[in-house]
Amino acid sequence: MTEGTEMPLKNDVFLRALLRQPTARTPVWMMRQAGRYLPEYRRVRERAGSFMALCRTPELACEVTLQPLERFALDAAILFSDILTIPDAMGLELEFVEGEGPRFGRPLRTAAAVRRLPIPDPERDLAYVPAAVRLIKRRLEGKVPLIGFAGSPWTLATYMVEGGGSREFRRIKGLLFEQPQVLHELLGKLADAVALYLNAQIAAGVDAVMIFDTWGGVLARHHYREFSLAYAGRVLAQLQCRREGRTIPTIFFTKGGGQWLEAMMDAGYDALGLDWTTDLGEARRRVGHRVALQGNLDPMTLYGPIEVIRAEVRRVLAEFGRGNGHVFNLGHGILPDVDPEHAGAMIAAVHEFSPAFHAISPEFSQESAL
Repeated sequence: MTEGTEMPLKNDVFLRALLRQPTARTPVWMMRQAGRYLPEYRRVRERAGSFMALCRTPELACEVTLQPLERFALDAAILFSDILTIPDAMGLELEFVEGEGPRFGRPLRTAAAVRRLPIPDPERDLAYVPAAVRLIKRRLEGKVPLIGFAGSPWTLATYMVEGGGSREFRRIKGLLFEQPQVLHELLGKLADAVALYLNAQIAAGVDAVMIFDTWGGVLARHHYREFSLAYAGRVLAQLQCRREGRTIPTIFFTKGGGQWLEAMMDAGYDALGLDWTTDLGEARRRVGHRVALQGNLDPMTLYGPIEVIRAEVRRVLAEFGRGNGHVFNLGHGILPDVDPEHAGAMIAAVHEFSPAFHAISPEFSQESAL
């Protein structure tokens, strides 16, 4: 393979599904599939010394990205990183506190602080991320596509203004009501930073990108459109979604956003992620053929017995029904104390049951039809 030429993918069923093309079965991957539920991940995390050290070391980030693929027949890898790398690169001093989660040493508290925020250069200030992407792509050797990702501008803003996680979102919503122009300035900077960051990941080799709007669902409907969705659209408008003649599909996921599907669809992403509170069949009827859908098994299902997991997988597949444009996933990230065998049972059930929902005959091998 010459420099600048990509290795052909051996399995592109995930990318085809995102673009609503015919597939022989439903592809499957898991949000947070590289994470604490795997004992091999915990060993690498201990070796790294801290979560951010793990993120900032390309060799280690590559190792944990690939670990789930060594256990399971997944149809995509997702870059191991964190949505808060951009605010960290803006100088907010991110740390992860045991038992508490992310916390910023310098949260945003004034309009002047917002005005001073720099927009990071991904190849300088976040160089470890594209470096990890390039290394992962080499090590994957075309086995499956690699997903890049970022947090949505609204979700990043919530952490930056609150100073960490929150239940009430008092500070960010206070800013929304008291100084909306300051919040718009912050969200505009973040949208441009996210677009630069994702374009750097695309240039480094990711095959699809996903925006995680974890906290969009805490907004009222009109505020969701103004402060979350509009800035997700601003990100998409700047993405360079073609590379070497191939489309780089885009996924947008708002947790708790099922009631806004039509508005989300109008934002222009190729696929929408759904959490487990939205009926997949109803969502498909609402979006028609305009976007693909990703989801949406309740993550808590994986605590159940294997026969229940298999039955729930079949139910989700049946909810979507026959045809193309479905990527099987959990409705949110896999939880840290799930038994890996239960995750494996879910993945195996998707492989076993999903061909019956596709028009292509079982003899057709999607993985080899490139």
